[in-house]
Amino acid sequence: MTAIRKVLISEFGDVDVLNVVDAVCEPPPPGHVQIATEYSGFSGADINMRKGIYPFMKKAPLTPGYCLVGKVTSTGKGADVFQPGDIVAVLTKYDAEATLVNQPEKYCVKVPDGVDRQQATALLCDWNTGYSMAMHTAKVTKGQRVFIHGLSGAVGYALLSICALQGAEIYGTASERNHTELVSRGAHPFVYTNKDWIDTMKDLGGVDAVFDPLGYDSFDESYSILAKGGILVGYGTNKQSLNGGEGNPTGWVLKMLARGLNPLSNKSTTFFGVSRDSPHYVSNIKNLLDMVKTGKITVPIKNVWDMEDIQAAHREWGSGSGIGSFLIKVSKD
Repeated sequence: MTAIRKVLISEFGDVDVLNVVDAVCEPPPPGHVQIATEYSGFSGADINMRKGIYPFMKKAPLTPGYCLVGKVTSTGKGADVFQPGDIVAVLTKYDAEATLVNQPEKYCVKVPDGVDRQQATALLCDWNTGYSMAMHTAKVTKGQRVFIHGLSGAVGYALLSICALQGAEIYGTASERNHTELVSRGAHPFVYTNKDWIDTMKDLGGVDAVFDPLGYDSFDESYSILAKGGILVGYGTNKQSLNGGEGNPTGWVLKMLARGLNPLSNKSTTFFGVSRDSPHYVSNIKNLLDMVKTGKITVPIKNVWDMEDIQAAHREWGSGSGIGSFLIKVSKD
């Protein structure tokens, strides 16, 4: 066993339920590799897990951290794809906010030489989510009109980039302070709270796809702007967390899904959750890593917090200007 430091959510609640504690990591079991974490992804999932409202999550106590990039330190019996010293990326859902982590080798993807490790970390959850929804769920194609809530957020910006590469016309919502930059990237941004985007999209004939991480009544608004044959892809319930509120989103998710089951409806709905058991998981990550390496995409990083400052990360998430992903720096080197 090896001594480690890790984040612990002891119970669900405010930021004071978060602590960085001493613990131990067992040797890697068969089929696993042990990884010294360098960076962990950080997103609304972390906030909702801390509050205990993330869909289908396990009970506290738990160590959060949805994904990581780090160095293989040892391998378990039967794990022979990677060697100690290899840099790997892996979607974990839990446990990435720890200095040493055991993960099944089959979910690990080697990070190519020359790829920035911060960008590689952001690919695993944020960009994998955006890429999967655009390419596999909504199947965005050239000439389509799409609407993305949270254009300047981590997944929103990934969606913007991937949909633009597909040749789509992009609309969406974002904080007004980020509109100039978003316009320069080809998007048509609106302020969410003004609600003028609803009538504007209806006047244009609706949209082929809406990507909504907000949930609650935002699902109703998003559904209302769909064109015939359009799809609403919900992938989060972050509205209350962004507004500092509380509330169980389950009813809103079920309502949204029920609309898509209506045989009289000419619109569809789905709720997307990123998973490493997806048949596209490994190929998505490899494609995205290659896109970074070749310069086809650039992954902006908005902020990086040290793991020892995890409470500050939770307090400051969702604030400030700028575009990109959030990360936790786990290693000390």
